[in-house]
Parts: sequence; C-alpha cells; structure tokens
Amino acid sequence: MRTIFDHIEHIHGKPHHIRKRITFTAAGAGTILVALVWLIGNISTNRFAIAGSSFADSVGQENVITTGANAAGSSLLAGAAAAVPDAVTTTAPHIEIIDAGSSVSSQKKVEQTVIPF
Repeated sequence: MRTIFDHIEHIHGKPHHIRKRITFTAAGAGTILVALVWLIGNISTNRFAIAGSSFADSVGQENVITTGANAAGSSLLAGAAAAVPDAVTTTAPHIEIIDAGSSVSSQKKVEQTVIPF
C-alpha cells in the first residue's frame, strides 16, 4: 500500500490540467464532506425546527382577526391597510405652503391642492 507522499509524488508527474482537475475534485469532496457533517449535526439537534406556525406565535402575540361590518370590505385589502380604522382618515390630505418672507396669519386656510398631469 502506498503512502500519501507516494501518491502526491505520482500526481506531480502528471500534466498540469490533470493536477488541476485532481486538486479541484479533492477540494470539492472535502467541502461536501464538511457540509454534510454540519447539516447532519444541525438536523439531529433540531436547530432548524419551527417552533410556531406564524410570526405571532414566535413572538408570543395573539393573531388579529377582523370581524363585523368592515370584515367584507377589509378582506380585499392587504396587511396594515386593513387594520387601520375608518375614523383615522376623517380629514382630507392637503399641502400647506408658507412663504418664509411674509408674516403668517393666525387663521390658516385649508385648501385642497390639485396637481394636473
């Protein structure tokens, strides 16, 4: 049986492209071996086990369920938009322009801004 040094000396006698192929094959096999040992170790200790089925379960909060009159209309909305109550959006959005050179009057006039395209 040959020793590892005899095998290395035998490979030194081969052409460059053969040595390169042997080197990359050995490096790939070593990488796969280390990856398999890591994966088997993590799976056997249940490090990848999912504790809860949702994000709320993992942080210890209850699931939010929308019911009532808004339930039918909110079912088509996504995420936080469905959770916003209707009372929050009672004022119309507006843009207020204040000229820094003039004095600001005590009465603010709210006007709706239209930007034509």
